[in-house]
Amino acid sequence: MPYELTGKILSVRITATTLSIFDGHAEICEHPRKLGRRGQYSTELSHAPKHHQQVQGLWSRAWFLNRARNFGPANVQVITQILDRNKVEAQAYLPCRNILSELGGKKTSLEEDCQEMLNINGHPTYTSLKRVMATLAAAKEQQGTAAPAAQNVKNLKEIQNLSGVFVRDAEHYKGFGGTDA
Repeated sequence: MPYELTGKILSVRITATTLSIFDGHAEICEHPRKLGRRGQYSTELSHAPKHHQQVQGLWSRAWFLNRARNFGPANVQVITQILDRNKVEAQAYLPCRNILSELGGKKTSLEEDCQEMLNINGHPTYTSLKRVMATLAAAKEQQGTAAPAAQNVKNLKEIQNLSGVFVRDAEHYKGFGGTDA
């Protein structure tokens, strides 16, 4: 339906083969009915506003590869593998967008993660790359916490003055805790 009629109450006639839209008694447009999955939609570019009609074909192989180059050569290889894997290249655009926008937009380590994916000869997908990212992040975190523990034994030689200190012996605690040790 033309965008100028957005918000108006219109009438629709649906037959087995066509879909017609009416404003009162005037027919605005008629289209062949889409057969396929329920809820399917289609866009008639001529009904879109003029400034939206020029956006056809923004996503392309070159567009994704140019974005991947911003991260590095391993990212270019991963995106190329994803684009080459599909018979219809456009089916790979959404996974490529998700990798570059969602994983690349939030993480500074995307290039390192793509290199790891290539090193293990993995099957690059959004999900597998996300798992590699989590694994490498956990490894870095574990590596950072491997520092030696601080000394937890007090040097009693430093404590010289024990006057006024009362220390109970083990006999005092035998009745507590429910077990007689």
